[in-house]
Amino acid sequence: MSTRLEADRADDRLAALREIVLENRDSILDIAPSEEVNNHVHTHYSFSPYSPTSVVYHARRSGLQAVGSVDHDSIGAAEELIEAARIIGIGSTVGCELRVSFAETPFSARRLNNPDTLGNAYIVLHGVPRDRIGELRRILRPIHAARNARNAAQVEMLNGILGEAGLEPLDFETQVIPLSWADREGSITERHILYALAGRLEEQFGRGRRLLDFLKGPFDLNLNDRVERYLSDEENPHFRYDLLGVLKSNLLPRFFVQPGIDECPSVREITALGLNLGAIPAYAYLGDVGESPTGDKATQAFEDAYLDELFQELPELGFRAVTYMPPRNTRDQLRRVQRLAQAQGMLEISGVDINSSRQVFTCPEVNSPDFRHLNTSTWALIAHEKLSTMDPRYGLFHQENPFSLRSLNERTELYAGIARRCDPRYPETMFELAPLV
Repeated sequence: MSTRLEADRADDRLAALREIVLENRDSILDIAPSEEVNNHVHTHYSFSPYSPTSVVYHARRSGLQAVGSVDHDSIGAAEELIEAARIIGIGSTVGCELRVSFAETPFSARRLNNPDTLGNAYIVLHGVPRDRIGELRRILRPIHAARNARNAAQVEMLNGILGEAGLEPLDFETQVIPLSWADREGSITERHILYALAGRLEEQFGRGRRLLDFLKGPFDLNLNDRVERYLSDEENPHFRYDLLGVLKSNLLPRFFVQPGIDECPSVREITALGLNLGAIPAYAYLGDVGESPTGDKATQAFEDAYLDELFQELPELGFRAVTYMPPRNTRDQLRRVQRLAQAQGMLEISGVDINSSRQVFTCPEVNSPDFRHLNTSTWALIAHEKLSTMDPRYGLFHQENPFSLRSLNERTELYAGIARRCDPRYPETMFELAPLV
């Protein structure tokens, strides 16, 4: 991979990708595509090893036919990812992940899908039309300011823990902010704080026994055998991401500061905003967690005990879809989610959040009979996004949609057909195909 895909300027990153495609470097154009897609890849605009252009490159290298960016509290990756996908010839979709308050709902005291908070939940605004990206970017600015004030307070709390363990404090301004793209309207997350700490720990203790003794001693962390192997491996290319995962699941609760309403607006406010923008508000199902595949979530119970009640409420709260990650749940959990989504007329959207170099872009589960319809949903989402950019009425859930008399399943199949027939290098031709259908 060209290091220029991680250049500082978007124009330089995109130029590097054009050269790769023009010269067919790494035989990038010869890689046989699978049916797989991934709608939920993070970028440097929240926390990730990848620029938006690099995301598209890795998606194509992995055989994906489509890829989507979803960053926490940021839509900054959208324009670059759309252009990069057009250059390399795969489908694209863009969105934004936000935390919202369920305080004025029956779930105000429940743990939804947020490990750290009661009554707050992660949701995704999927399929943001391209002409509304700038508007959403402006709306998110106050959330960034509120989050950064809390981030600074969390670093202060963490520094108290570090002092007790005999470590020097972290400086938010000089050691955490530079790890982010906050200067480009990206967000700063707890992962940035922990990545800064992971770097400090590696520099001071190295890899292996001294580090493990410190983590289990002064930090009093529980480490399983797999984690100990990762952190003892001198050649581990994912070392800091693995260490971050350990810190997130074990240490974060000790310095986490609860967000307020200025950072987590009401759920109805954000779903209404999403629908007004022409996006599709999706509830992000987590489900009870056993062993976390990314190593950053402890065993914990979430929505499963009251899932039927929750799904009854979601459409009234403004949700039009549910998004879930097939590798993270059991088949029984996901069959239940599918049954409830279909009963409520909600679109099912898949995606596996990529925020560590250890994770792979592929998700073979979506090719199984139980989940193959999620590939269709992705192509429908792509058509929704491109068509509603040209005419808002073509939004999948718009009241004046020309296909509104058809069922959601029929509309999904129809939209997916439009997107699949379109050359991804010329997505604007979808608008020419739609009336013909």
